[in-house]
Amino acid sequence: MPADPVLDLDYAPAHELAALVRAGQLSPVALMERSLARIDALNPTLNAFVEVDPEGALREARALEERLAAGEDPGPFAGLPLGVKDLENAAGFTTTKGSRLYRENRADFDDVLVARLKAAGAIVVGKTNTPEFGHIPFTDNELFGTTRSPWNLERTPGGSSGGSSAALASGMVPLATASDGGGSIRIPACYTGLYGLKPSHGRTPIAPRSMPSWLSISCYGPLTRCVRDAAIYLDAVAGPHPADPESLPAPDVSYAETLEEPLPKLRIAFNETLGVTRVQGDVLREVRAAVEAFAAMGHEVEENHDTIPEMGGWWARVSAFQTLGLEWDNFSTRHDEFTERYVRQLDRALEVGPSDFQEFLRRRGELISWTAGLFDRYDLLLTPTLPTEAFAAAGPLPREIEGEPANVIAYTYPFNFTGHPAASVPAGLTDAGLPCGLQIVAPRHRDDLVLRASRAYEQARPFPPLPREVRVG
Repeated sequence: MPADPVLDLDYAPAHELAALVRAGQLSPVALMERSLARIDALNPTLNAFVEVDPEGALREARALEERLAAGEDPGPFAGLPLGVKDLENAAGFTTTKGSRLYRENRADFDDVLVARLKAAGAIVVGKTNTPEFGHIPFTDNELFGTTRSPWNLERTPGGSSGGSSAALASGMVPLATASDGGGSIRIPACYTGLYGLKPSHGRTPIAPRSMPSWLSISCYGPLTRCVRDAAIYLDAVAGPHPADPESLPAPDVSYAETLEEPLPKLRIAFNETLGVTRVQGDVLREVRAAVEAFAAMGHEVEENHDTIPEMGGWWARVSAFQTLGLEWDNFSTRHDEFTERYVRQLDRALEVGPSDFQEFLRRRGELISWTAGLFDRYDLLLTPTLPTEAFAAAGPLPREIEGEPANVIAYTYPFNFTGHPAASVPAGLTDAGLPCGLQIVAPRHRDDLVLRASRAYEQARPFPPLPREVRVG
């Protein structure tokens, strides 16, 4: 039986496409061919994918079709074309990390995240672009160039998961991986009108790694077109792995099965600036309207004017020192193959000393204490996801908003350092017709609450439709 002709196969939620495949109403081969054709048509303009394996993807789709014919259930993401962020490993593909240093780094293994998505039925079609080592909130590197937003080719789809967000928002693939060390899931979600969840630290294993990081801030999580897709994604990838000592025990609930459970009346704090940044006027207008949706649902929403302990500059210095350690062999022998802006960051890391670590640790402790006190009083914290709409595709970062100093990632990175789950939901469109986002933060390990609150919001205030045609200006 053919697929429902009303369903837009390029933009349909991942779970709806997978349900059609599992029911025999949509051929995984036809779905893959459609995805590959769309990549061929749009990727030269958007630069979302940096490597694609059409033959391998079609071979896997044919094999899955045979499994379906034999009565096998391939899983909740049956037959879905999957883009993998180029900081993550997928067997047979090159993991360049957006750097010339790794342009020949072909992986012969899957990261745990990728292996679990494949076990759920997804088929890797290619690798998505990322800035060098994922270190900036827009997607541009000297190896592959600039990734552009389907909403406006002059603007960024965010970073560092910008290749994945551009691929999802333009209908190239229904599923893509993403990671977040300071906002790299939530930033592209905000700028491209998607849903993005940075889960609790350790919820999804990051493994295998020959040299694990020690800052304990990076997370793998869902970047999707709807909340249900994110819940199914997290169900598929969450749970411990022996190669990641920070991975959490398996959750005691199914995020997808509990997604529609009614929320109790919640105490919600809304903080407009966190005391550290200006917000673009039309972004704030849409964010306030999004906050009102929670009040209309019957929750107790209170304006909160706390100033968050600020540690952005110290984070940049200490995280650069971590990267310097991870890349020391390359830095000391192949210095010229790093981009100039990344070399500047690593050069500064050479000056980091004990007093810097002491100040960094002190500020992180203050931030953790602040969030602990906040969630003693409230069930959720709402903020803008970002204070601006998407800026120029190749940067630079805006440093001012309406004549006052601004920090683009002021709202996102703190919750990487505290480990709290945090999501970005679409809040609306700016005067320029570009997406902006509302961030939802919950107490530690309450990924289920973030997802349920996000789903209730999605039902009360449906997300703006994604652009069906890319545009300039």
